[in-house]
Amino acid sequence: MNKLIAASLIALGLSMVPAEAKEGVKVGLLSCDIEGGVGFIIGSSKGVDCVFEPSGGGRVEHYAGSIDKLGIDIGVTKRTAAAWLVFAPGKLKRGALEGSYGGASAEATVLAGVGANVLVGGFEKSVNLQPLSVQVQTGLNVAAGIAALRLDYVD
Repeated sequence: MNKLIAASLIALGLSMVPAEAKEGVKVGLLSCDIEGGVGFIIGSSKGVDCVFEPSGGGRVEHYAGSIDKLGIDIGVTKRTAAAWLVFAPGKLKRGALEGSYGGASAEATVLAGVGANVLVGGFEKSVNLQPLSVQVQTGLNVAAGIAALRLDYVD
């Protein structure tokens, strides 16, 4: 059953990828730990701690912030792990992922579950967290709607 849910979420996420999210060069990987919490029927807000690993080496960057969801969000989740491939017009300066990102979000969890987030934003809206993040979480939750990710450069 979880495989069916995962496949459905991935298909949903891919169908929601905006055209501009397919542009750019892969510049690294953003991995985030998302706090657990309770969905409040029409939305949720959770803290995030993230690490950006540039492609081809380079110094790892740390970010902190929040992910907010507006739409259906019912249930409780424990700490979640999410990862995005990062695409940009070219090489990024340190701290360039700082900023706001927005896009579509969907997730389903019954004990263990998955989610998909398509996000675009960052420096001059030129950074894409693409085309989809797949997150792994535990709890009991269903959510679909709009996601907003805010990242602040830590070091």
